[in-house]
Amino acid sequence: MGRVVDRPNLLDTNIQHKVTPQVDAGERGTASDPAGARPVWLRLAIPSVSDLVFVLLLLALTCGALAKGLLGDAGIGWHIRTGELILETHAVPRVDSFSSVMHGQPWYAWEWLYDVKVGYLHGAAGLNGVVAYSAFIIALTFALLYRMMLARGAHLPVAVLFLLLTLSASTIHFLARPHLFSWLFVVAWFGVLEKFETDGNRRWLAWLPVTVLLWVNVHGGFLLGLVLLGIYFASAVLTAWTSGMDAGRKAALRRARVLVIAGVVSAAATFANPYGYKLHVHIYRYLGDRFLMNHIDEFLSPNFHGLPQKCFAVLVLIAVAAAAGSRKRVRLSQLLVMLFAIYSGVYASRNIPTSAILLALIVAPQVSGMLREMADDPDAREGWRRKLVRFDRFSTRMSAFDGGLAGHLWAAVALVLLIWACAHHGRVGGAQVMDARFDQTRFPVKAADVLAADAGGEAVFCPDRWGGYLVYRLYPKTLVAVDDRHDLYGPEFLERYLKIVHGEPGWDSDLVGMHPDWVLVPADSTVVSLLEGRGEWRVAYQDSVAVLFRR
Repeated sequence: MGRVVDRPNLLDTNIQHKVTPQVDAGERGTASDPAGARPVWLRLAIPSVSDLVFVLLLLALTCGALAKGLLGDAGIGWHIRTGELILETHAVPRVDSFSSVMHGQPWYAWEWLYDVKVGYLHGAAGLNGVVAYSAFIIALTFALLYRMMLARGAHLPVAVLFLLLTLSASTIHFLARPHLFSWLFVVAWFGVLEKFETDGNRRWLAWLPVTVLLWVNVHGGFLLGLVLLGIYFASAVLTAWTSGMDAGRKAALRRARVLVIAGVVSAAATFANPYGYKLHVHIYRYLGDRFLMNHIDEFLSPNFHGLPQKCFAVLVLIAVAAAAGSRKRVRLSQLLVMLFAIYSGVYASRNIPTSAILLALIVAPQVSGMLREMADDPDAREGWRRKLVRFDRFSTRMSAFDGGLAGHLWAAVALVLLIWACAHHGRVGGAQVMDARFDQTRFPVKAADVLAADAGGEAVFCPDRWGGYLVYRLYPKTLVAVDDRHDLYGPEFLERYLKIVHGEPGWDSDLVGMHPDWVLVPADSTVVSLLEGRGEWRVAYQDSVAVLFRR
C-alpha cells in the first residue's frame, strides 16, 4: 500500500477487411501468409514481437535498469513475512503479528495466496526470486496486451505505439506487489467479455468464476472484474431498450441474461476466501473511508507533471479524438469502458495502469480503423491516400510475418536462464546478473543493521513507508509501531501518526502513547529536530538517509 501523505481533501474495432481504393495496381499489393514458405527452424528461431516484448521486459526488470524499482515499495517486506508465517503455521492470519500497537488485533490478510507464493520464493531464492516472479507477471501481461491489440484489428506499428504508452504510464506502479495480478486479469477478462459480445461465444465466460476464485485471494482488485461484467450487462440492457429492431432487441436480451448468470456465479465465487462475507464488508469500509482515501498517496488524483501521468493523459486525448473522429460508431460497451477507465485513472493514481490497459485495448484498434477509413476515402487527398495505403500494406505484411513466428524459443530460453540465475544466487556462469536488494538511498538499510544488532523485543516507531522494510529485516525479534497496512490501523490511529511526523501540537504525548523504545525517521524529518531537543532521547545512529534515536 502507499504511504500516508498530509494533503487536504481534495467503436467497433474488429475490422477484418478493407475496401481497396482506386490507386495504381502495384500500390497496395497483397499480403499472403509467408509462414508456409519458411523453414520450421526459422519460424522457431526468429522471435515474434510479442516474444521480444516479453523477453525485453523480463530482462529489464530483473537484470536491467528497471530492476531496482520493483523493490521500491516496502510493503513487499510484510507480504514475504506473512507468506512465511502461513507456510510455518499452515493457517491464514486473522490477527496482527507485526505491529507493537495493533498486535493481536483483527487483521485481514486478504492477499494471502500471493503472500504464500512470495514467501516460498523468498525462502528458495531470496529477493531475486520475488523480483523474478513479479517481472514475469508484468512481462506476461504486456505481451498478452500486445497480442490482443493485434487480434482485435490494430496495425502492428499502432499496437507497438500504444504498448509503449501503456508501459510508460504503468511504470508508476512497477512494484513487487500483488496488484500485478489485477493487471493480468483485467486483460483476460476484457478479452473474454469482448469475445462474448462480438461473437456470442459463451464458452469462455465459464472461466470468469474460475479465475475470480484466484483473483479474490491474491488482490482486492477482483472488484474491477465485477465492474467490467456490470458494464457489459448495462450495455446489453441499454441496447435492448433502445434497439428498434426486434432481432437486435432479442439478441441483446439474450446477452444480458447470460451476463447475469455469469455475474451472479462470479460474485458468489468471491466469497470463497478465508474471511467469507466479512472480507467484502472490510473492503467496503476501507475504500469508503474518506480520511484514508484523502491521505494515502496512491489513492489521490495523479500529478500530471510526471512522465507516467503524461503518457496516460496522451492515451486519454487519443481515446477522445478516436471516439469523436471515427466514422464507425463506437459500441456502447466500449464507450462505457472508456469512460470508466478515464474516470478511475483521473480519480486515483493507483488506477492509471489498469485504465491505460483498457484504453489501449479499445483505442488502438479504433485508431487503426480510422487510418483504414482514410486510406479508403475517395475524397481524401491523393498524396495522403497513397501514404496511408503504403502504411496499411506495410502493417499487413508485418503482421502476417509476425504471425508466422510461433516458436516462442527466446521466451523459453530467457525463462530458463532466469530460473537458473535465481537458483544460483543471481549468477549465470561467472557473471552476477541478478542482485535484488532494497535501495539503501531510499530505505534505512544501515540503521536497520544497528537495530538488528541492538534491539530485542523493543518497539520501533518509523514512517509508514518504511514499516514493511523493518518488518522484513527485524521480525519476529522486533516489532514496528506502524507500517503501510492502513486498513489495519484505521483513520483515528493515522491521524495521530500524522500529528507526530509533522510535529503538530500534542505530537509528543501521541508518540509516548505508542510506547516506542526506538524512533527511526528520515534525516530531513521534522521529528529529528524535535527529538534532539529532548533529554530522554539520544542519537544511536545517523547517516544521510535516516536518524535512529533510542530512548
